[in-house]
Amino acid sequence: MPLLSSATAPPSVCTIDNNARRPATVLRRSGSQFPIRCATEEAPVRKYVQYPPNLRADGYIQSITRSFEVEEEHKVRKLDMLKEKTRNLIYEKKEVEEQLQLIDSLQQLGVAYHYKDEIKNALRGFHASFNDIINLQLKDNLHASALLFRLLRENGFSVTDDLFRRFKGQQGHLKASGRDTKGMLSLYEASYYAKEGEATLDEAMDFTSKHLRNLLDKGSINDDPRLKERVAHSLELPLNWRFERLHTRWFIEHFSRSKTEHMSPLLLDLAKLDFNAVQGIHKDEHSRLSRWWKDLGLAQHLPFFRDRLTANFLWTVGCAFEPQFGSFREVETKSNCLIAMLDDVYDVYGTLEELELITDAIDRWDVNAMEKLPDYLKLCFLAVFNTANDAAYRITKEKGLDILPYLKRAWRDLCNAFLVEAKWSHRSYTPTLQEYLDNAWISASGHVLLTHAYCLSPCLTKEDLQNFSGYPKLLQHSSMIFRLTNDLVDSEGGGDVSSIHGVMQEKGVSEAEARGKVKKMIMENWKAMNGDGVNYTCRFEEDFKICAINLARTAQFFYRNNIDRFSEADEETRNAETSLLVEPVN
Repeated sequence: MPLLSSATAPPSVCTIDNNARRPATVLRRSGSQFPIRCATEEAPVRKYVQYPPNLRADGYIQSITRSFEVEEEHKVRKLDMLKEKTRNLIYEKKEVEEQLQLIDSLQQLGVAYHYKDEIKNALRGFHASFNDIINLQLKDNLHASALLFRLLRENGFSVTDDLFRRFKGQQGHLKASGRDTKGMLSLYEASYYAKEGEATLDEAMDFTSKHLRNLLDKGSINDDPRLKERVAHSLELPLNWRFERLHTRWFIEHFSRSKTEHMSPLLLDLAKLDFNAVQGIHKDEHSRLSRWWKDLGLAQHLPFFRDRLTANFLWTVGCAFEPQFGSFREVETKSNCLIAMLDDVYDVYGTLEELELITDAIDRWDVNAMEKLPDYLKLCFLAVFNTANDAAYRITKEKGLDILPYLKRAWRDLCNAFLVEAKWSHRSYTPTLQEYLDNAWISASGHVLLTHAYCLSPCLTKEDLQNFSGYPKLLQHSSMIFRLTNDLVDSEGGGDVSSIHGVMQEKGVSEAEARGKVKKMIMENWKAMNGDGVNYTCRFEEDFKICAINLARTAQFFYRNNIDRFSEADEETRNAETSLLVEPVN
């Protein structure tokens, strides 16, 4: 039974607002048309934006849902066999570099989640004998040294950048070797795991970027097409900043077509089968969520906001793709859809009086508060209220834990942050940069996603819940990257308030200079997250930190190169949807 009655009518009065972010036009969706009319005493003046429809229609989404066949049973048996063979391969005695390469391949092929304990034990052994390995076994091997550093740091082990001093010349600067492109590439990737104050890694990032670009420009690695492709791929975006599942697909296909370097057929077969199996799970989830969204009816009844079911689901796959996080993906996709709705209510459609009413209703979390709301906001409130309460009920039933106070806190904070920005806009107030940033990391909505990641974790305990009294610093840094990357897309030197406008105003610099400073702020937040991402004490903590890092990675996919791929899908978005939710790996 849909939440919304077909008799419910959307607000009918719209008006052109020259300050709207996109050109105002007649609203159309699903055959409906809402004409532009002049505002009257009975009808508030509204601005609006016509957005493209969802990337895929429900009918198409349902048509690609996997069906379980006899062939699937054969694939499951083969997958189990390959997983066990690979587990044996991890335990085989190897040279340090070979073992590091295996672990790195498992991670980039997207199958390391099957071997968390085995990988952790191997790295724990390397960490315990770190100095001996560096001084006796790896010596001047830049590739293996940088790979060891990266794998230890990204898997939660504390390690300093002192090991790279041996690769500096007499003048104290890193040395380049035209023949060691692989080493330069490994050092480049390692540099993006830098913490604040690690000058050697800062130098390495700048040094290797210039060196590798120079090699590409001169054609110095044309004799190794596979390595050339990897260098170009990494320079486009480093491994630590990539949408994890998209990189997995690229990495599998990269080695499938490679003729210059050996990749174990066992690992490739495992990666392909596993990718397709996980994709099948995601297809089923996408299909169920599309039916939910269609039955809910919000997109049809309130056609003024961004209908982005598929993009919202891709966000959750980017944050936690593994099968065990299905409940998180379901609840968070629903919440993402409602966040987009509320964002457009506060940012575009609602009057200030209406926004204060809906904020009060969310604050009180009481259905009786709906009495003062206009009809369209009653639908918005009920959708949020029911979705959060349903998620909380499920966890109470399964674990006996009450997560509702934490979900309510997240929604309240979001709506209050939205209201602050709406008041700035309505009153033409320009906040200071610090005022903006203090509010912006909340209005970005990352705290809602990460609250769900925390509360819907399969490993959640009562003690973990009690420790969630505030928002961890890691959550704040991830959310700030989310906001700042969005600002780089939304801001064009005028119009709405953003970090770029704040920097321009306070520093008296050009927009180009302000953008550079915002990019530096993004890097500072990445360094802070890299510092927070070590010394995991339990699986729950590790999973949450990985999800926070993945949120920042996913944001940088949707808001990269001055393109808002969330509001309007481009070719890269369509390719991502096809790669992750439609076409299996061959």
